[in-house]
Amino acid sequence: MLAEQTRQEQIANDLANSSTPGYKSDRTSQRSFNQLLLSNSATGAAVGPLGTAVQVSEITTDFSPQPARETGDPLDFAIQGEGFFAVGTERGVRYTRNGQFTVGANGMLATAAGNPVLARGGQTVPVGPDGRVNPATLDIVLLQGPRKEGDSLVSGTPGGAGVPGQARAGALEGSGADPARAMVDMIASMRSFEAGQRVITTIDSTLEKAANRVGSISV
Repeated sequence: MLAEQTRQEQIANDLANSSTPGYKSDRTSQRSFNQLLLSNSATGAAVGPLGTAVQVSEITTDFSPQPARETGDPLDFAIQGEGFFAVGTERGVRYTRNGQFTVGANGMLATAAGNPVLARGGQTVPVGPDGRVNPATLDIVLLQGPRKEGDSLVSGTPGGAGVPGQARAGALEGSGADPARAMVDMIASMRSFEAGQRVITTIDSTLEKAANRVGSISV
């Protein structure tokens, strides 16, 4: 039940971000605990293995690029190919595929959270008088071992293998979450969770009956 609860939280987060530009979906992997080998207590004959439930082994993120859609907004950017936009945060440089940018308080290009978008060399990106930014000035970074921090930011080591993609203005990358698939996974997870609840209810009922019967035995 704990494993399914973790899985449901991950699926719910995917559903909540099904329309978030550049969002990358997660997958929860499970593995079983060690099995018990049952045997007949009277004869010693082997009965067979018994599983002892499952646990979450890891949560992996699919960083595959998603198709872009046209928006017409000059401050919307999508990366065609691999890589991430570099942004400055209080915790240092972080990265994102969400190119839904805006004009910051100082006239520089910024994320919706107010973090400055960085150009090559780590400099901030000024927005022109016409409200536009040359996509070629944006820093597109390949990462080794990317890890999600929240729903939009990613941390990692710059310098991954391959060729960085190119920024495209007036477009946004779609979300990597598939609502239909997430709903199917949520239903399956709920069924597994409910099965665990029924097992616990059955065990409680059995123990209650056993306790009541033992207490009613007269010597």
